[in-house]
Formats: sequence, structure tokens, C-alpha cells
Amino acid sequence: MKITFLGTGTSQGVPVIACDCPVCSSGDQRDKRLRTSLLVEVDGKVLLFDAGPDFRQQMLGARVSRLDAIILTHEHKDHIAGMDDVRAFNYKSQDAVDIFAEERVQKTVKKEYSYVFAEYKYPGIPKMRLNDIGDNAFTVKGISVIPVRVFHYHLPVYGFRIGDFAYITDANYIPEESKERLFGVKYFVINALRKEKHISHFSLREAIDIIREISPKKAFITHISHQMGFHSEVSGELPAGIRLAHDGLSFDCDN
Repeated sequence: MKITFLGTGTSQGVPVIACDCPVCSSGDQRDKRLRTSLLVEVDGKVLLFDAGPDFRQQMLGARVSRLDAIILTHEHKDHIAGMDDVRAFNYKSQDAVDIFAEERVQKTVKKEYSYVFAEYKYPGIPKMRLNDIGDNAFTVKGISVIPVRVFHYHLPVYGFRIGDFAYITDANYIPEESKERLFGVKYFVINALRKEKHISHFSLREAIDIIREISPKKAFITHISHQMGFHSEVSGELPAGIRLAHDGLSFDCDN
């Protein structure tokens, strides 16, 4: 299984529009962050977690030529705004793209992309096939995916586990019963917006505490704002086994 970070930034990305702070002005490419998205390649299948407004740029940058499914963590705009561009994969595969999401998220997708689901289909519109998910494990092209319920302030969202890998973004609380689904993972990705406490995202210290509790072999921080600081400096402050992710970073999940 290969994991690729297509985007590691917050809803505004980094640099932030009209911001001239040192991080937004940084010349280090690792400080340039598109909206959060993750690519998982396993057994020849390609799964995408979230398709935000940078979806097209991310697909081109990573040279993605096949997409078997998009799995949505939640319905916020920075996680679904790029889905119109699945058209390219429709043309290539001559099939709809499978979208996996819980019912509430599907309602938002149907609203935002009403033309996709309208009775009259305008020529050339995207084709999406919605698939329900809940608290039970589900299968995507033969790959078992375990949902992990977490909370983004008061909004319930899903993290996911595939084998020894788990991914959680946009969260600031993980219930104890959800942690049970995370124990035993070897590779763990979790969000941390900044060093200071935030109302709906883990802070860096909170994320580190969760990582230590789950105790994976390796952990990665994503969904990072410009308020976190420079990638080079924050990386030097992290405990062993924890990395600050950056756009384009990839790794293999081995034993």
C-alpha cells in the first residue's frame, strides 16, 4: 500500500490569500500547502480521500490516470469542491466514479452538484455513483475500509482505517470506542492545525498526545495552517517517529 499526500493545508491553503506572514512568504516548497487530500494505492486500486477545490491540480501533479473511488470524510467545501472534475475519469473509464459517503454528506453533494443528479442530464456533466457508508466496515473494489467516527467540533465526521494504516483529518475529539478501531495501526495520519488550541481541530500537542496513545510505528501530521510555523523548524521539534507531512510526500506501508 502506497500513501501520497496530495494536499496538507487547511481550508484556505498555504499561502493564504492576501497574507504576507513569514510562512506564507516562505521559499520552502514544503510550506506550500494545497487543501487536504490523500491518495491510497493498494493492489492496483486507487482510492482518494476527499476532493477539494485543488482536486484538478492535485490529480495532474501526481499524474493520477486511474481513480477507483472517492471516500469523503465530511461535507465541508474544502473537501468536496473539486468533484466536478471527475469528468476526466468518467471519459477515460466510460463509467461513473464511485463516491463513498454517509447519508448527510451525500445530501450536501446532491445539493452542491444538483445538475449531476437532475432528471435531465446535460451533455458532458460528471457521473457520480453514490454509495452509503455507516459505522460498519465496507468494501471498495475488494479493499476493506473501516470507518472511524470522530468529531470536528460538533460535526460528526469519519476517519478511516485500511489494514495497518489510519487517516483522520478535521477532528478535535476521538471517542474512546473509536480509538479501539485505531489501536494496532502501524501508520497513522492525524490533523493538527497549529500549536495553539483550536475550537474544531487538534493542536500539535493534542495530536502528539493522541499519537502516543495509539502508538503507531510512524505518524504524520496533516491539515496544517500557516500559523503552525515553518516546516523546517516544526519538524525539528517533533518526537521521533512523527513527521510533519507536506504536499507530495509519499511512503509505503510495509510490515
